[in-house]
Amino acid sequence: MFLYQLLNIFYVASQKEEESKNDSSRYKRGDLLEVPRTLFTHFGIYLGDNRVAHLIPDILPVFTKNTSAISTMVSNNRLMLGVIAKVASVRVDSLADFAYGSEILVNHMDKVCSQPPLDGDEVARRAEKLLGKVNYSLLWYNCEHYVMYCRYGMSISYQTYQFCTAVRKIVCSRKSSYLTALCGVAVALYLGCVTLLTVLPTLLVSFTIWMAA
Repeated sequence: MFLYQLLNIFYVASQKEEESKNDSSRYKRGDLLEVPRTLFTHFGIYLGDNRVAHLIPDILPVFTKNTSAISTMVSNNRLMLGVIAKVASVRVDSLADFAYGSEILVNHMDKVCSQPPLDGDEVARRAEKLLGKVNYSLLWYNCEHYVMYCRYGMSISYQTYQFCTAVRKIVCSRKSSYLTALCGVAVALYLGCVTLLTVLPTLLVSFTIWMAA
């Protein structure tokens, strides 16, 4: 009996902590919210009344038109498959569904973006105007592009920039140039077709990488 009461106390305390962590009274209409999801940070715009507008990939609409099923909280599996299939929409969810169990950061991008934020009502109006299906791209139009346009009037993604910069450092490096040339020559030797037509493309690709590094 004592153990049951002790566990119940811990459960109630954890529930209160979870509720206070993402208490809707902390947020104002037009606030930019962000939470960690999968490998990236997910963004949304607070509309008021415990509602968040956010652009989120979701594979479920590909398989069903059941709006009740689609409107349920998007799991990480649904999200990742939606990213691969490039199926996404701007939708409105509750704070809890948006947070997906994580703590929400508020207006963190105000410290990063050089542009001052727009008026909260204007931010929310833009967010609501874009509700519905979108042409999604992980690099060129994702949830960060959406919220940055709504709050600052500029559709950019710092996550995309950081990702592309990291890839460029890996791909466009002198080591990559050397490896490309060696692999190309090795394959040509293995196949026994070392000719100008097989070696020249390898050298051109290696030279391009070298110049870009």
